[in-house]
Amino acid sequence: MRWLALCCTPDAPAGDVDALAWLALSFTPRVTRLEEAVVAEMSASLRLFRGARALRLRLHAEAEQAGLALGATAWAPTALAALALARCPDAPRQGRLCERLDALPPTALSAAHVHHAMLARLGCQRLGALRRLPRAALAKRFGPALLTALDQAYGDLPEVHDWLTLPDRFDARLELPYRVEHAPVLLNFAEQLLRQLCAFLAARHAGVRALRLAWQHDAMRARDVAGSGELTLSTADTTRDLRRLTRLLGEHLSRTTLAAPAGEISLSADTVLPLQELSVGLLPGASEPQERTTTNALLERLSVRLGADHVLEGRLHEDHRLDRMQSWHPWPAAASPPVRRAPGPQPTWLIEPPQPLRCDAREQPVYCGPLSRVSGPHRIEAGWWDCSGLQTRDYYVYRSAARGLLWVYRERLPDAAAVTSGWFLHGAFA
Repeated sequence: MRWLALCCTPDAPAGDVDALAWLALSFTPRVTRLEEAVVAEMSASLRLFRGARALRLRLHAEAEQAGLALGATAWAPTALAALALARCPDAPRQGRLCERLDALPPTALSAAHVHHAMLARLGCQRLGALRRLPRAALAKRFGPALLTALDQAYGDLPEVHDWLTLPDRFDARLELPYRVEHAPVLLNFAEQLLRQLCAFLAARHAGVRALRLAWQHDAMRARDVAGSGELTLSTADTTRDLRRLTRLLGEHLSRTTLAAPAGEISLSADTVLPLQELSVGLLPGASEPQERTTTNALLERLSVRLGADHVLEGRLHEDHRLDRMQSWHPWPAAASPPVRRAPGPQPTWLIEPPQPLRCDAREQPVYCGPLSRVSGPHRIEAGWWDCSGLQTRDYYVYRSAARGLLWVYRERLPDAAAVTSGWFLHGAFA
C-alpha cells in the first residue's frame, strides 16, 4: 500500500483541511481524516497519474488552483507512518520504513507525544529507542494505546479507517470571529468557504452556475430587521475558478448593505453541473475556449457594476421584418433555439428610422444621384398578428455610384404613398 499524508500550512484556516480532503477524493476514493492531516491510499492511482512524483505535482497544482495552502507531504506504506514523516520535514525520504521511523522523535506519533516528558527522562530520544523497550513494561506504564500506534505505524497491525464521502450538495457554514457591520468585509471570510467549494467541485469534476451566500444578523438587532439576509450570484458558464468566483462575489458585496451586524455566514450550491475539461492544444485556435471564459468573467463583473439593464446581449428571432430579427436582453440571456437564415439578401447596416427618399420623373428613388436596380422586389407581408408591427413592403437592392449597394423598400400601403414618395432607405451593404 502507498499512503500519502497531506498537511496544510500552520496558518491555514481549519476549514482548509476539509477542503483538502475533498480535493484528494478526485485522485482516489480511499481518503480519510487523521488528526490534523489528510491521508489517502494511492496505490491504485499511481499508474493512472504516471507515478508518485507526477501525482504529487498534480495534487500541488490543483490545490494551488483551489486556493489551498498545501504544506508538508510524505509517502509511506502505512497511514500513521506517512503522517509521522510529514510532521518531520528533516526525516529521511529513502530507505526501509523501520529505519526511517526509528530516526524520528517520539513527538512524531501523537500516542507517544502525550508522554513526551516521561520518555525524555527515560532517555528515549527516537522512536527506535522507544520500540526497543520491553513491551510488557511499556504497556503497563503508558497503556496499550502507545503499543498499538507503534505497531500500526510500523505495519505490524492493520489500520482501520472511516472513508470520507462527498455530500450530494454543498452547504458550509462559518461563525465569524467578530460581528461584521459592512458587507465587503464578509468577503475575507467567504473566501474560506469558496476554497471548500472549489475542492468539493474538483472531487466531483464539476462546476456551478449559481451560488447563494447567506448571513445571520446579530441577536441584538432592531425589531424591524429580519434575522438573515442573502444574495445570489450567477455565472455565464459552468466554472469552479476560485479567482473568478471571489471577484464576482466581491462585486456583489461591494454593492450590498447589511441591515444589521452579521455573526455567521453560509455558502450553498444546490445544483452541481458537469464541467467539461479542455485539452491544451498547440494550434492557434486552441486558446479560444479560455478567451471566451475570460470574456464571460469580465461581463459578469460589468453587469454587477453597471446594472443588468446596461449590459445587453442580442438574440436572433425568425422574422421577415428586419427590425424584429433581433432583440436585446440583459446579459446573460437565455439560450435561444437555432434560427433559420432569412431568404433573400440582408443588409450589413440598418438605418433606423428609415430615411425617406425623393423620386425622379420615372418615380424611381434618388439618393446622392440616380440609382440603378440590382435585384428585387423582395416582398414582405408580416406582422398581421402584431397590432403595431404590420409591414407590407417591397425591398430592392439598388446601386449608387457614390454610396455603393443600398437596401431600399417601397411601402405598399396607399396612405403611406399619400404622405411621402413611398420609398425609404433602410440599410446599406458593406
